[in-house]
Amino acid sequence: MDRRKLIVAGLAVVPVWWGLRQVASGAPTDRHSETGPLEQAFPVLGTLTDAAWVSSRDNDRGTPSPELALSGFARLAAGRLDELTAAHAFVAAETVEEFTGWFEKPLKGRGPKNPQWIRSEELDRAGSGVSVKLWFDRGSETVRFRALNPYG
Repeated sequence: MDRRKLIVAGLAVVPVWWGLRQVASGAPTDRHSETGPLEQAFPVLGTLTDAAWVSSRDNDRGTPSPELALSGFARLAAGRLDELTAAHAFVAAETVEEFTGWFEKPLKGRGPKNPQWIRSEELDRAGSGVSVKLWFDRGSETVRFRALNPYG
């Protein structure tokens, strides 16, 4: 086999080999589904039944950062959004920030279909994090979140 064909064959095999190695070693997927860390970060939300989220520390790129960012979606327990809207002032969300961070790519196209987002500035301030933004969709009882240092 001539040298060029060998190099091309090697370039085709390496990504497949690397992917199989990641799966076999139990490497993390592109997003998280566990709710416990979110319930700890956002106790005001109560029990969560489903989640899809990412962290700025996922797939560490070798660039150390003292800040942790979490972004994603979570489903509230049945009736929890009604409790929150009865206890706090909410307004229609005029804009919803896009997921633009390098680590947020797995969230593209996820979340409820045709959401009608509402927000509560009071709930954004209720967290211990430096910056917390929560958007809620009544139709799906989903919360969309973006938080910087959510654990304080």
